Amino acid sequence: MTITMNFIEENKVIVPFFDRPTVTMHEIPIGNGVPFGIERISNPDIGIGGAYGTWGKSYDNVTLADLIEESLGAPLNEDERMDLAPLGFIHRHHLPGLSDEEQIETEVTVGTRLLQDAANASGWEAEEVDAVLIGLSGPPTNDYIDLISDRAGIRKDAMKVTVHKACDGSAGALHLALNPDLAYNKRSQTNLAEVLSGKKVLVGGIEGLSRFVYKSKDKNALQLFGNGAGVIGVIPGETMQFLVGKTHEVFDEQGVLAVHMYYPHSGQRIAGQSLVEITQDDENHIRFAGLMNEPKSGAPVEMAGNMGMVKLFVRNGAQVVRDVYQAYREKMSQVGSIGKSIEVAIVHHANLKINSLKQKTLSKYGIELRMPWVIQEFGNVSAASNMIAFLRELPSFKPGDHILIDGFGAGTYYDVFVVSLGEPSR
Repeated sequence: MTITMNFIEENKVIVPFFDRPTVTMHEIPIGNGVPFGIERISNPDIGIGGAYGTWGKSYDNVTLADLIEESLGAPLNEDERMDLAPLGFIHRHHLPGLSDEEQIETEVTVGTRLLQDAANASGWEAEEVDAVLIGLSGPPTNDYIDLISDRAGIRKDAMKVTVHKACDGSAGALHLALNPDLAYNKRSQTNLAEVLSGKKVLVGGIEGLSRFVYKSKDKNALQLFGNGAGVIGVIPGETMQFLVGKTHEVFDEQGVLAVHMYYPHSGQRIAGQSLVEITQDDENHIRFAGLMNEPKSGAPVEMAGNMGMVKLFVRNGAQVVRDVYQAYREKMSQVGSIGKSIEVAIVHHANLKINSLKQKTLSKYGIELRMPWVIQEFGNVSAASNMIAFLRELPSFKPGDHILIDGFGAGTYYDVFVVSLGEPSR
C-alpha cells in the first residue's frame, strides 16, 4: 500500500491569497492601512463551517529577500537562501514596521472578525457560541481570547480556552473538545469534552507570527513562517464525533526549534510529569501551556536547521500516526466496520519535506492515507495550518466520512486523532 499526497504541480501559478475571487478583503485602519482577507467555507451536509485568512503584505519567494534584508540589515548569503517552492511555500504575509500596540490592535481586529465569520459560516449568531478554543504560539496579550470574544459579541459565560502547544495548538484544542479520555481533560478541573458535548464550539488557531519572527533575526524562521488564522465551528458528538486518538510529548532536548514562551509557564520540567501546565482562573477560563526549550539568546525563535526539524518531527510523528491508525483499525473491527477507511489526513503544513518523509515512513508499514498539501500562499502558519487545511478540504466531505487530524509542533507536542463527520444538528 502507498500513501498518496497532492504534490505541487510544476509550472502551476499560485496566485496570492488576496487575489482569490472567493476572498473578502478588508483594510484595518492602522498605520498606512493593513490589508486583511478572509474566506468563509461551509458544508451544510455535515453542519460544519468556518473561516480562514491572513493579513499584512504578501511576499513571494523572490520579494521575500527584501523583507529579510530589511530585518537583518544585510542580504542573505547564497548558501543561506532556502529553496522554498519544493518545501511547499510560494507566498506568505508579514507586517513589519508596527509598534507593539499597533500589532496587538491588528491581531485583535483579525481575531474578532474571524470569530464572527466562522460562527456565521456555521449557521450561528455570535451570541449562540458556547465556547471558544484557540491555539496560539505567542499570544499578543494573555487575555487575547477574552478580547476577541467580547468584541465579536460572544457571551461572557461562554468557555474561553487557550492552548499553547506551538504548531500543535489548534489540533490540540480540537482534541480537547472531542476526547473525554484525553489525559489533559482528566487532569483539568473541567473535562472539556464532557462539558462541550452537544454545544456550539469555535475551534482554531490564530498566529500573528510576523510579530515575533521579524524580531528574531533567525534566517530560517524569517523564510518559513508567516501570518495566518483559521477557525471552524463544530458541535462535538453531533457534527463531529471522536473515534480514536493519542497525544504525545517529547521534550526538544537539543533546541532544534527553540521558542520563547510569551505566556504563563513555570519553566519547570519535572521527571514523569506532563510538560503542559493547566491553569483555570474560573469555570469559564482555562489555559493549557506547553513547556518550550527557549532560545538561550532571549530571541523569540531559533531554528537549528531545517533537516534537524525534519528528523525530529518525522521520527516521532510517524510513530504517533501508526499508533492511532492501529487503534482505528481495531475499533472498526470491533464495531463491524472492517471495510471503513479514513478519507483524508489533515496534516500540519510545517513544510512539504516533513510530510513527504512521513509519507515514506508510514508506507513501510502498509498504511494508506491521502495527505493533501493545500497551503501554498501562507508559509508555515503554525497552529492555523490544520484549520486552514481542514477548511480547504471541507466542501468535499460527506456525512459519515472518517478524517484523521495530525497536529505536531515545537516543544515537542503531537495530537493525532480520527473523527467521524455527522449530520447537522436538527
